[in-house]
Amino acid sequence: MDQSVQNFPGLAGGGALAAQRNRVLRNTYWLLALSMVPTVLGAWVGMSMGINRILTPGIGLIVFLVGAFGFMFAIEKFKNSAAGVPILLGFTFFMGVMLSRMLAVVLGMSNGASLVMMAFAGTGAIFLGMATLSSIVKRDLTNMAKFMFIGVILLLVAGIANFFIQSSALMITLSVVAIGIFSFFILYDLKRVQDGEETNYITATLGVYLSIYNVFQSLLALFGIAGGNND
Repeated sequence: MDQSVQNFPGLAGGGALAAQRNRVLRNTYWLLALSMVPTVLGAWVGMSMGINRILTPGIGLIVFLVGAFGFMFAIEKFKNSAAGVPILLGFTFFMGVMLSRMLAVVLGMSNGASLVMMAFAGTGAIFLGMATLSSIVKRDLTNMAKFMFIGVILLLVAGIANFFIQSSALMITLSVVAIGIFSFFILYDLKRVQDGEETNYITATLGVYLSIYNVFQSLLALFGIAGGNND
C-alpha cells in the first residue's frame, strides 16, 4: 500500500466511500434512463389498445392504485436480488400504460403534440435543475421532506376527491402543487445518494422515477387544461 495512505488511513476509507456513492449515483442515472424505454413502450401499448375506452375512470383508478403499490412492494422486497431490476422495469411499463389515458386525451387536441413536448421539455429542465442543485446544496433536507410527504398524502386525498368533483380549478391547483413537491423530492432523493444515505440504486431509481413521472403528469394536465385547443 502507498506510504501516504498508510499514514492517513482515513483517506483510504473516504476514497472508498466516495467511490461507492459515485457508483450508486451512476447506476441510478443509468437505470433511470433505461426505465424510460418501457414507460414509452407502455404508453404506446396503452394508446394502441385504447386503454381509456377499456377501463372506466373508476376501475382505472383501482387498477392504478393496486398495481402501483403492488409493484412498489415487490421492488422493495427484491431490491437486493437479480429480480429487482426486471420488476422495476415492469413497473415502469405499467406506469406507461396508466399514463396513456391522459396522453390520449391531450394528443386528441389540435395542439396536443406540442403540449406533450412542452411537458417533456419542462420535466427535463426540472430534473436537470434539481440534479445540479443536489450537488450544491449542503443543508440537511430531512425535516423538509417530512412536511413534503404530508403534502403528498394530502395531494392523493384531494386527487381522489377531485375524481368525483371534476373541478378544473382544483385540478390546476393540484398540478402546480404537485410540480413543486415532486421537484423537491427529485432533489432530496439524489442528494441522499450523494450523501451516502441511500446505497441501493434500485430504491434510489424508484424514488426519482416516481417524482419525474408525477412532474410530467402534472405538467401535462396543467398544459392540457390551460393551453389545450379542442378546435
